[in-house]
Amino acid sequence: MAIKKSDLYSSLWASCNELRGGMDASQYKDYVLFMLFIKYISDKYADSEDFAPPVTIPKGSSFKDMIALKGKSDIGDKINTQIIQPLINANARLARSDFPDFNDPNKLGEGKDMVEKLSNLVSIFQKPELDFSQNRAEHDDILGDAYEYLTHYRINHSKLFANGKNHINGIENFWNQAKRHMRKFNGVPKAHFGLFLKECEWRFNNPSPQAQLKQLKQGVKLYMGLVI
Repeated sequence: MAIKKSDLYSSLWASCNELRGGMDASQYKDYVLFMLFIKYISDKYADSEDFAPPVTIPKGSSFKDMIALKGKSDIGDKINTQIIQPLINANARLARSDFPDFNDPNKLGEGKDMVEKLSNLVSIFQKPELDFSQNRAEHDDILGDAYEYLTHYRINHSKLFANGKNHINGIENFWNQAKRHMRKFNGVPKAHFGLFLKECEWRFNNPSPQAQLKQLKQGVKLYMGLVI
């Protein structure tokens, strides 16, 4: 039985709401995607009889073990040391930089606040409707769908148009323009993607052809002055 995307998305949204207040909205996905990752691989492979499952889950490092940490005063430290680190040690493709710090008081609060926030986060993914063990579609992409949902950072335009200095319409317009500009190259080298993106940023911030030409001329004059 496939997981309903509506159930998945509502859980992702509830997780982001739980994390509000201590970190930038762009950082929610780091924590939410790990919670989804550990739940997904635990449901799929913790009791797998496959000879070589895609992910090795050491004893004591599954989502069920995270449930046992709910309400404990050191839940953040235990997630780091008893869940994340053993996973890294058992899987060469994983690195510590792939995962967030679940014991960061600046983002998750201190004392009871951290315990409550992390316990609630675990409870969200503990819901029976997120039982991935029954989702046996051969080419399902639960994690990919979740990443796309979170990185889009959906906002109800009738209630909220801006987040700090980031105006939602400006963000959407930039990415639309960037996609149109880079589509004509039919793919760009990964090593140079950042440079292509900087060009798109420059074009977006300087939409006037006259302004672009003026800046280019100034840049050429400066460069020539440095090399002569």
